[in-house]
Amino acid sequence: MEKMEEGGMPYYDSVSMTMKGNNIVMVKISIAFANIDLSQNKFDGEIPNFIGELQALKGLNLSHNRLTGPIPQSIGNLSNMESLDLSSNTLTGVIPSELTNLNGLEVLNLSYNHLIGEIPQGKQFNTFSNDSYKGNIGLCGFPLSKKCGTEQHSPPSPNNFWSEEKFGFGWKPVAIGYGCGTVFGIGLGYFVFLIGKPRWLVMIFGGQPKRRVIRRKTRVRRTNGSTMNQMVPMS
Repeated sequence: MEKMEEGGMPYYDSVSMTMKGNNIVMVKISIAFANIDLSQNKFDGEIPNFIGELQALKGLNLSHNRLTGPIPQSIGNLSNMESLDLSSNTLTGVIPSELTNLNGLEVLNLSYNHLIGEIPQGKQFNTFSNDSYKGNIGLCGFPLSKKCGTEQHSPPSPNNFWSEEKFGFGWKPVAIGYGCGTVFGIGLGYFVFLIGKPRWLVMIFGGQPKRRVIRRKTRVRRTNGSTMNQMVPMS
């Protein structure tokens, strides 16, 4: 902006501003044209709600700052708005549906913020492209390819793939089999406890039974007045 002096009173002869994404040099400030360009500063905090009271505002550029908080719903009252650029900040929340009331809005740039939710539809919002919303991973709906109400399922990890696909079953059948085996083992133990240790069960699970030797006294004959005992093995 070039500052001129005339008669000891300062006035501005020309001004350079960004409007609708283009740099415009105004030869003089027109009272019928209102444009606010505060881009590329280090402004922080939230956008004040009273900005919706600037009824003559046609262009608003607050991009490349450190603005936080939601987009004021009051911006929807600026019926003369033609260009709105709030890109490259840290704005949060949803895009107010009141912005669809801006029938004369030709340029909208909300990219690279932290906005979430569904993009409003209708009127001028049906004419904006993906570039108006890029860099907001929480946004969904037209014109973005991300649909609202759908979840992105990640592919199974390699460990799960090999543990379930390679062997044909996962952990659930193994757990069921383990449980059945436990019940079977408890029942078998109770059965053995009731009837003792049957030979067929010992042969299956415990190997061949050991031969026992039972001493049985039998009288064979008397020799020299004494009685001899004979050991007879029993199986």
